[in-house]
Amino acid sequence: MTALSATRPGSVPAGGLFRHRDFRLLWAGQAVSSVGSNVTAVALPLVAVAVLDASAAQVAMLTAAAWLPWLLVGLPAGAWVDRMRRRPLMIACDLVSALVFLSVPVAALAGMLTIAQLFVVAFAAGLARVFFETADQVYLPVLLSPAQVPEGNAKLQATQTASYVVGPGLAGLIAQAVGAVAALVLDALTFLASAACLARIRTAEPRPARAAGGRSLRREIAEGVRFVARDPYLRVMTVFGAASNVGLVGYQAVLVVFLVREVGLAPGAVGLLVAAMSAGGVVGALLATVVGRRVGTARAMLLGAALSGPPALLIPLAGPGAALLLPAAGGLLLSLGVAVNNVLKGTFRQTYPPHHLLGRVTVSMQLLNYGTIPLAALLAGTLAATFGVRVAMLAMTGWLAVTPLILLGGPLRRRRDLPATYPADPVPAP
Repeated sequence: MTALSATRPGSVPAGGLFRHRDFRLLWAGQAVSSVGSNVTAVALPLVAVAVLDASAAQVAMLTAAAWLPWLLVGLPAGAWVDRMRRRPLMIACDLVSALVFLSVPVAALAGMLTIAQLFVVAFAAGLARVFFETADQVYLPVLLSPAQVPEGNAKLQATQTASYVVGPGLAGLIAQAVGAVAALVLDALTFLASAACLARIRTAEPRPARAAGGRSLRREIAEGVRFVARDPYLRVMTVFGAASNVGLVGYQAVLVVFLVREVGLAPGAVGLLVAAMSAGGVVGALLATVVGRRVGTARAMLLGAALSGPPALLIPLAGPGAALLLPAAGGLLLSLGVAVNNVLKGTFRQTYPPHHLLGRVTVSMQLLNYGTIPLAALLAGTLAATFGVRVAMLAMTGWLAVTPLILLGGPLRRRRDLPATYPADPVPAP
């Protein structure tokens, strides 16, 4: 029999979530893993460019390979996650990711590293990420009560966005000192640390109930898709997320190539600039719940969307010297807006739908949100190969600048706050 935590889900310990043992373990594991993942986000393209002399199109294809699993297995992953315990699945995903990233330095030491292996590594790590992120979204409400979920999301988002600052800077410094390949060893170790933290969580996770009548996987998937498609809030958030990811990931797919070959930055400077561009995300994550209370969660999402759009136009204006302040400022505002929206949307998605649908609702939204990413990366790579990297940057950030208009087409513009629960969901017992 699994031991229960001293802090039960639903109880509010004195001192808040800082004294919630199991949440601290989840938080610590995700913090170190996020740092490692953001080291890789810069290190893997640097390996491709500096070690294998990859083209801009090939570097963009690395991004596409990392996100392609959302298109291939996103929907069934949600139904599978709804059928199983989430913590063992998350631990398995961490271990797979660690092995995958360790294969790169091993191959490099043996003189056998190829661009094809980097594609396989990106795809395999992306596949593990599909299952981990889906399970993680459903697992947080198991550890916390509904009243604690917003605070938990804010803390997780703050550390994740802090990793956007620490990870790229660390990757640049490691790449400058001992080579980009060595930075991937750090990522592998962070996944092992995350698995160790998850293994120490004590809260007993109930086995998900089987659907009555032994319904097929296809019918369970369709139920989640229909729920998202029919709900006006989830629907507009999903479309906005998908559209904004086209521009966001599109420019990020060629950003390292742009900064190295067009602007002329060294690897260390690339990491520091990307870190500076991401710093606004820390502020946004910390302020999201406060802004949501002050102005309303629906209005705060519209404000976050406005910040995550037009400022992106400053990024392609990067140049030597003082002109580096332009992408730093644009990225700072953009990451602030993205973090505000991520915290508010994540909390809404975890508390609004019926819990038995949560895994399927999550992946139904993320299928479109993340499914556009490989297409965006391929589009950016094609534009860079045909018209040049700077033109590709201008096209992707120009698209991103107009995407906030999508949210005005939904019900958010008429509300101060997002609804607390789905109207058809029965009121839970106290």
